[in-house]
Amino acid sequence: MSFLHKRMHLNAGDIVVVDCSHQCNVMILTDNNFSNYQRGGQFHYHGGHYKRLPARIQVPHSDEWNVVLDLGGGSASIRHSISVIPA
Repeated sequence: MSFLHKRMHLNAGDIVVVDCSHQCNVMILTDNNFSNYQRGGQFHYHGGHYKRLPARIQVPHSDEWNVVLDLGGGSASIRHSISVIPA
C-alpha cells in the first residue's frame, strides 16, 4: 500500500486543502477507519479520487482525523501540501 498520511485535530466545518503534483485519492478518516484502511478492511471516508487539485474536503465533525493521499497502488515521487482553512 502506497500512501502519505498526516494526523491532526480538525473541527467541524474546517476545510482540508490538499495539493499534489499527481492525481490521487484524497481521504479524511477517523482513527478507527484509518486503522481498518491500513489492515485492508472496510472503512468509511470523506473525499475521493481527484484528477484536478487542490482537493477541498469539509470536515463533518470535530475529531482527530487522518488525511491520506493514496497513490492507488503505484509509486511516484510527488510534491504535496496539506493545509486547513478554519471554519
